[in-house]
Amino acid sequence: MIDHTHNRLASSWVPGADEHPDFPVQNLPLGVFSLNDGPAHIGTAIGNMVLDLYAIADMLPEATQGALRQPTLNALFALSGADRLALRHALFAKLTSLSCRLKLTPHLHAIGDCTLHLPFRIGDYTDFYVGLHHASNVGALFRPDNPLLPNYKHVPIGYHGRASSVRVSDAPLRRPRGQIKPPEAEAPIHAPCRRLDYELELGVWIAGENAPGDTVPIARGWDRIGGLCLLNDWSARDMQAWEYQPLGPFLAKSFLTTVSPWVVTAQALAPFRTAQPPRPQGDPAPLPYLWDDDDQAHGAISLDLEVWLSTGGEPTRLSHGNSAQAMYWTLAQMVAHHASNGCDLHPGDLLGTGTLSGATPDSFGSLLELSQGGKAPITLPSGETRSFLEDGDEITLRAMAHAEGYRSIGFGACRGTVLPALASKV
Repeated sequence: MIDHTHNRLASSWVPGADEHPDFPVQNLPLGVFSLNDGPAHIGTAIGNMVLDLYAIADMLPEATQGALRQPTLNALFALSGADRLALRHALFAKLTSLSCRLKLTPHLHAIGDCTLHLPFRIGDYTDFYVGLHHASNVGALFRPDNPLLPNYKHVPIGYHGRASSVRVSDAPLRRPRGQIKPPEAEAPIHAPCRRLDYELELGVWIAGENAPGDTVPIARGWDRIGGLCLLNDWSARDMQAWEYQPLGPFLAKSFLTTVSPWVVTAQALAPFRTAQPPRPQGDPAPLPYLWDDDDQAHGAISLDLEVWLSTGGEPTRLSHGNSAQAMYWTLAQMVAHHASNGCDLHPGDLLGTGTLSGATPDSFGSLLELSQGGKAPITLPSGETRSFLEDGDEITLRAMAHAEGYRSIGFGACRGTVLPALASKV
């Protein structure tokens, strides 16, 4: 899947694109934007600009033209991988050829002048739990002698989330209210969340579809991965602790999930696929439907992940880790397992990886882990401390893909600021 569009020496005529940390011409992520409250159009990010693909649809491959005139990416990701690859090749050719400059320049808009929208109409959202270190860290808070439940190394754990509350970066985050039971209380109370947290995740956007009853063989798992984004599954830890038994998260998660606006396509990520780390000695072998030799050799994705916190001054980096080292299960294993019972997956469905934490505290992907469940508040350079998020705090997730011999690409920001809880109407 690595081709001429990944050439690190390729240069775009768009000013500043070659130096841009996230969106050089080797990336070409897809998204949805509007100008001045106008209609939503599909675009691609190139440097600090957005190229309007609706406006130039008739200059692009015929098979993609109708999909590019839609207000979301769903129709485009319903097309074959070959059609989407042809679109990437056409965009790359036009953005590296000076002969196209005059025709395309009127359709370039500064990202700062654009309103970025949720890229898909999301039919379903599923959140997995494939971060081994996160699962171990959280499990140890409640079960120090046996952090992982017996099924964890046999099956990619997941639960169905709330698609209606997925929002794009910078959407308001209102501190949720819910039932919580303080340790000293005999009965629960209904109050604003006191232990608000973030979760550093990757989002997987599904391409193509399988009919109800059909499965997705793991060898075809990556065929169903249209692209990735950053995902912050905000969590009300005190609400979650009270409500999650026996059915799992509910209101503690459904108030907001934030995604970054740009879809970094599977084709753009080809140079950054790597071998899945070997399972520790003694771990059970996955069942055959979850095992593919090629997936183990090339199915992991290596991204440098960061979490930044701003409390009003200079941002502080809370963690820095790598996705390949954090994930016990691959993305293809997630897809294959999700469809293994005949569940139909559709274009624009969203899968979250679950929190991605590394093996050391400087790579933990949540405050729950960093503060050891609130028992060990972290101290910021300003002297402030945090166990969980306070009103006014801003969290920014970032991801960069690096590989020797290739141009680095990024995902842009996934950001949210905590607003105070609304007054109770009860």
